[in-house]
Amino acid sequence: MRERTLEDLKRRELSGARGTCGRRMRGTNVVPFVVMALAAGIVLPFQAGVNAMLRGAVGGPLRASLISFAIGSIVLFLATIAAREPWPGLARALHGPAWMWVGGVLGAAYVAATIVLVPRIGGAVTFALLIAGQMAASLAIDQFGLLGLERHPLSLARIVGAALLVIGVVLIRR
Repeated sequence: MRERTLEDLKRRELSGARGTCGRRMRGTNVVPFVVMALAAGIVLPFQAGVNAMLRGAVGGPLRASLISFAIGSIVLFLATIAAREPWPGLARALHGPAWMWVGGVLGAAYVAATIVLVPRIGGAVTFALLIAGQMAASLAIDQFGLLGLERHPLSLARIVGAALLVIGVVLIRR
C-alpha cells in the first residue's frame, strides 16, 4: 500500500469538499439533504430557547453555553464510539490548515449570541437577522471559493434572493 503524502491528503480533502458543493450533487436525489437542512433549521430556534432557559437557571450566557457544549460533546463522543469510526492519526489531523480548528470557537460564539439575543429581541427577529448574516457570508464564501469550496459566482438571482431576505428581516422586525 502506497504511503499517502500530505499533498495527496490535501488534494483528496479539497476535491471532496468541492464535489459536495456542486459536482457530486448533480444526478443525486437531493430530497434527503433538503429535509436534513430544514430539520436542522427547525432545531435552531428550539436550541436557542432551551439555552436561554438554561441561562436563567445557571446565571449567565457563558455558563449556559459551556454546559450546552459539554453535553453536546458528550453526545457526539458517544455517537462516535457507537459508529465505530476510526480516528485518524494525530499527524494527519495536525497537517490541515490552521483555520479548520476555528469551528468550535465560531459555534461557541453563535450559541452564546443566541442565548443573549433571543430573550431580548425575540426568536423571529434573532433568526431573521442570523439568516441574513448567514446569507451574506455564504454569498461571499461562494463568490470567492473560500474554505476550499467550489466557486459559485454571484448572479442577479442570488443578489435578489439575498435582498428579499433582508426585506424579510425588516418586515419581521416591525
